[in-house]
Amino acid sequence: MEATHTPVIKQGWIRAVMYVIVVSLVVYSFQVFGDEIMNQFRAGTESGDEGILNFGILYSLMGLVIFIITFLMRRFIDRKSFESLGFTWKGYSNEAGLGFFGALAILGIGSLILVATGYISFISATFNIHPLLLEVVMMLVVAFVEELLFRGYLLNNLLQSMNKWIALAISSVLFALFHQANPDVTVFAILNILLAGILLGLNYIFTRNLWFGICFHFAWNYFQGPVLGYDVSGLKLTSIVQQAVSGPEAWTGGPFGFEGSLLCPLLFVVAIAIFAFLFLKRYPPAAI
Repeated sequence: MEATHTPVIKQGWIRAVMYVIVVSLVVYSFQVFGDEIMNQFRAGTESGDEGILNFGILYSLMGLVIFIITFLMRRFIDRKSFESLGFTWKGYSNEAGLGFFGALAILGIGSLILVATGYISFISATFNIHPLLLEVVMMLVVAFVEELLFRGYLLNNLLQSMNKWIALAISSVLFALFHQANPDVTVFAILNILLAGILLGLNYIFTRNLWFGICFHFAWNYFQGPVLGYDVSGLKLTSIVQQAVSGPEAWTGGPFGFEGSLLCPLLFVVAIAIFAFLFLKRYPPAAI
């Protein structure tokens, strides 16, 4: 059992605010100094284009800095172990599987609806191993970093100061704002990402474990973009399946991808209701 130590700063919400300020400065710095690389990537890439690699390197460097900041604040401000943020695997493998296959189910249902309505069609498939493997690594990094940031540290500390539903809402709003600089972003897309933040954090407020969110986040991004050919939050990637889009952007999501569509929030709301019911039944308040 981990030894308990009193945090240097008692209030969890103050630690969360400090963390947001520091991480925001890091993100802003990478946006400013990595702007040329980001613009090269956003201009669109073909299979094997260096833009994908450059974006992956830039994001990984930013993720490394965020990881170090999180580790140091957890160790010396919170005075707890890094693992206590939610990295216990034993007993939570089922949660990881639920997250992974839950993401696939939502994407699958949404894609079937768009195909059935004639709004999109899958016209061809190619398999270029090198960019696809690179994108596996990139999406793993994205899932790990963003779940560590928004659920692992931020939500964890907010939960120590306020009602779990309020903490979840605040962390989800910040998660949505984190994506406001993405290319082709809209107000509606930000609302969808806010709902995604609620969905990703639902399991955490009951379990304090990150594997549901990490696996959901990875599966959602990877199968959305590199497999099914949607843009991922405005980012165009090499994909196995090539799409032909003929429906209105309001339903297909346009250049922002599936996350910018009207269909996405409908599916998210249903998924949130199902998962909330499941977790409330599995983890009653007395057991938390």
